[in-house]
Amino acid sequence: MTLIAHLLIGLVAVEHLYILWLEMFAWTTRGRKTFRSLAPELFEPTKALAANQGLYNGFLAAGLIWSRLISDPVWSTNVAYFFLSCVIVAGIYGALTAQRSIFFVQALPAILALIFTLLAN
Repeated sequence: MTLIAHLLIGLVAVEHLYILWLEMFAWTTRGRKTFRSLAPELFEPTKALAANQGLYNGFLAAGLIWSRLISDPVWSTNVAYFFLSCVIVAGIYGALTAQRSIFFVQALPAILALIFTLLAN
C-alpha cells in the first residue's frame, strides 16, 4: 500500500510540474492545443494570468515532493495529506468553475493518492 501511495503522490507531483511548464512557459504554444475551450485570441492577453496559475501548480508539486523527502513518517504523511487536499480542492473548484474534465485530470488522481496514503497508515 505504501509503495502505491508514494507512486501516486509522485504522479500527482509530476502532473503539476507539467501544468507549471504548460501554463508558465508554453501557454501560447502547447496551451492552445490543451485548452481548446478558450478562444485563440485569449492566449496572448492571458499569458501573465496563466503563468500565475502555473506558479501555484508548482507550489503544489513542491509540497508533494517535499512530503516524500521528510524523514519523519508522521510529518511526511501530514504534509502529503495537506498538499493532496489542496490539489483535490483546486481540482473540484476548477471542475465546477472552468471545465469538468479538470476533476478527472487533477482531483481524481489526488483523491486516489490520498486514499492509498490513508490506507497505508
